[in-house]
Amino acid sequence: MSGTRFSHKEVHQLVVGILKKVNVPDKDAHEVAECLVKADLQGIGSHGVTRLPIYLKRMRQGVTKARPTITFDCAPDKAMGLIDGDNGLGIVVGSKAMSHAIDLAGKFGIGAVGVKNSHHFGPAGHYVRKAVNHRMIGLATCNVPSVMAPFGGRKPFLGTNPLAVGIPAKKYPPLIFDMATSIVAHGKIIWAAQRKEPIPEGWAIDENGNPTTDSTAAMKGCVLPFGGPKGSALSLIFDILSGVLTGAAYGKNIGTQVDFSRVQNIGHFFIVFNIGQFLDEDLFLERMDDLLDQLKSVPPAPGFSEVQAPGDPQILSEEENTRNGIVLSPDRIEKLQELAEELGVPFPRAL
Repeated sequence: MSGTRFSHKEVHQLVVGILKKVNVPDKDAHEVAECLVKADLQGIGSHGVTRLPIYLKRMRQGVTKARPTITFDCAPDKAMGLIDGDNGLGIVVGSKAMSHAIDLAGKFGIGAVGVKNSHHFGPAGHYVRKAVNHRMIGLATCNVPSVMAPFGGRKPFLGTNPLAVGIPAKKYPPLIFDMATSIVAHGKIIWAAQRKEPIPEGWAIDENGNPTTDSTAAMKGCVLPFGGPKGSALSLIFDILSGVLTGAAYGKNIGTQVDFSRVQNIGHFFIVFNIGQFLDEDLFLERMDDLLDQLKSVPPAPGFSEVQAPGDPQILSEEENTRNGIVLSPDRIEKLQELAEELGVPFPRAL
């Protein structure tokens, strides 16, 4: 990837500094920075610090709140609850919701928390890692604006609504599965269009429904679901769980990030399972290691060096980028430098 490398710790400080300058509380600023920088460390640049300028613009336009009043409605004897995010930053709202789901799972064995009135929440894997850190199994999903054609359609209707699952292990790193229901995350098409780069065949169609490798034409058209009817159906189901069920917006009612005339009202949905309610935790972790041993003992197919578990490529990227620094492209550097200069925040030196 072309670009310039920077210390991830210094980029984290940059993000925190910028957010605090626009009245985001210190704890929340660190949560957002952790999520965005982690995405860049793991090679998911489309969901990394490139998102910061649009977050700031929405706060300055008054359609996302720097200091929301987030409320949690949950009866004392129930394992399910609902968060009203008060149009706060999605990463802040989502993190609070996952924290409540973990608490409920600790008390009842399972916890489910829905969210309404939220915003773009970054990689869904950010939230299931929180459950894994408590030796629990976490699921996270979200609905997003209509950018994907449903199976058999040629106009946007579905979001690239993601699903993440996190499962702890003992000898191995936790299994972190994080996918969009599109062939590719829409952010990667946005990223390609910003750089005027082509996209692979099969990712998207243009505004007339024809396949295209032109990222600009794809932005006028829409991304396609993975697996045809399978990805289309899963996206619809995740929209129901995150939007219809929670009272958030759904379908074409969800506001886009670049529409500054209204809130997005994005919905999220989290489920956490307490492993100890099923099996001794240490025994479960040993069984997970055994399963992963079996998986990795499968002979690799031609062209592959090994069989990887979900999340392994991101772990390798994180190890490399932690050593060498995260890569920021020239356009991202320019936008972040502009914000840093405007707000009086020191910009990190390149490595």
